[in-house]
Amino acid sequence: MTSAAQEPAGRDTTRFVLIGTSHAGNVGATARAMKVMGFSDLVLVAPRFDDVLTQPDALDMACGATDVLENARIVGTLAEALDGVSLACATAMTPRDFGPPTHAPREYFAQLASTPHRVAFVFGCERYGMSNEDVYRCHTCLSIPTAPGYGSLNLSQAVQVLAYEWRQALGGFDVVPRTIDTQLASAAAVQGMLGHLEQALVHLGFLNPAAPKKLMPRLNQLFNRAQPSAEEIHILRGIANSILETHREPR
Repeated sequence: MTSAAQEPAGRDTTRFVLIGTSHAGNVGATARAMKVMGFSDLVLVAPRFDDVLTQPDALDMACGATDVLENARIVGTLAEALDGVSLACATAMTPRDFGPPTHAPREYFAQLASTPHRVAFVFGCERYGMSNEDVYRCHTCLSIPTAPGYGSLNLSQAVQVLAYEWRQALGGFDVVPRTIDTQLASAAAVQGMLGHLEQALVHLGFLNPAAPKKLMPRLNQLFNRAQPSAEEIHILRGIANSILETHREPR
């Protein structure tokens, strides 16, 4: 069997299980959190409402991930939800005297990603979390590190954090560029702009050509650090040109 990180494209070996969910909006938001990280296997255990997957709040919060809702399953017990799973991870913030070992997700996932397990992440209901009995069914317990004074995460937020961390452990996705690559101005273009700017500064009376001090060398260093684009150089030359076209005489 191949490892989770090497599964063929399109084969989802990760399951998200929600137990006793009360709010349809959380189910929809969970579907969205899963889909943006490339996961689709969602199972609900005895949700409060039998029609939770089709309620308006669920559909609205899914926001483009309604296909995850359409393919989700509702079962009566956690045992049914874990059918076919080889490693179940509970999510619980409350300390327990007995139960599976507790791990922070990032460090644990780094090891888990290289194993052949079919993984399930199990989440309890919004108000009470997971029962002891459900936690005992799992192989490990995941605890998201939070501020010491307040560690209460919304259900779908917890799903998003674990889905992100697990996806990163599996290799992650490439960042899609949102802007066109900037074409940096050539050294000659920068020098041409500086010459143009020098004329404008003399025209304004800001630069005394008889005693220029080190103004232009300092501006030269400034623009070298800034690494302006070709378009930005064009803008600066347009400003210089507008200054030179004014009728005010230099002081």
